[in-house]
Amino acid sequence: MRVKVAVVTGGVGELGRAIVERLLGDGCKVAAMDVAAESESASKWMQSLNGNGERLMVVRGDVSDFDSCTEIIRRVQDTFGPVDILVNCAGITRDGTLRKMTLDQWDAVMAVNLDSVFHMSRQVVEGMIERGFGRIVNIASVNGVKGQFGQTNYSSAKAGMHGFTMALAQEVARKGVTVNSVSPGYMNTAMVRQVPAEVLQNIVGQIPVGRLGEPREIAAMVAFLASDDASFVTGANFNVNGGLHMH
Repeated sequence: MRVKVAVVTGGVGELGRAIVERLLGDGCKVAAMDVAAESESASKWMQSLNGNGERLMVVRGDVSDFDSCTEIIRRVQDTFGPVDILVNCAGITRDGTLRKMTLDQWDAVMAVNLDSVFHMSRQVVEGMIERGFGRIVNIASVNGVKGQFGQTNYSSAKAGMHGFTMALAQEVARKGVTVNSVSPGYMNTAMVRQVPAEVLQNIVGQIPVGRLGEPREIAAMVAFLASDDASFVTGANFNVNGGLHMH
């Protein structure tokens, strides 16, 4: 049986790394795509995964640029073979209330968080259909489900990711391809840890389970959705937020 090939965008960030490591652990060949792929931090991480050298590639690519995505997928397929699993995890924030938000802040978040889902999915969906198997998992956010003050751009992009998920899921459901989204809540990542202590304490106080989530918990959900066992799950959004928002 052929080893499955996965691509994880934003694969050098903390959440992306957890997903990459879980998929490697499940036996996949994995390409981590990130604009920071050549950073010192990424190099150290790769060294720590040194035993997976033949099954891991870290590639620099810009998810907001369609041609860059085309080139990266071509390189991955030349090295590892056809892509079976795509995890759209790349994301940025450019927060501000709408009355102060600049066009650049809006455009940057839309390009990286939402346009990227089209750019990447467009590269792999046809091959998945032809082979009769594919898994696309879009990493959205609790704030795309409930909205968030100062994040009209981010909340819109993340809500849009799930709209994309539901529409594409219907197009490919009979072809053995599933498309789902995962909406993390507040996770124990560098971005959240930079929040002032008092504000962070207030956030954790609103989470029924009483703590931040761990990246490995998102990775576990992604791994399930990427597996053969999830063949009857499509067009769904999975809230992994410790009960912060229930609906």
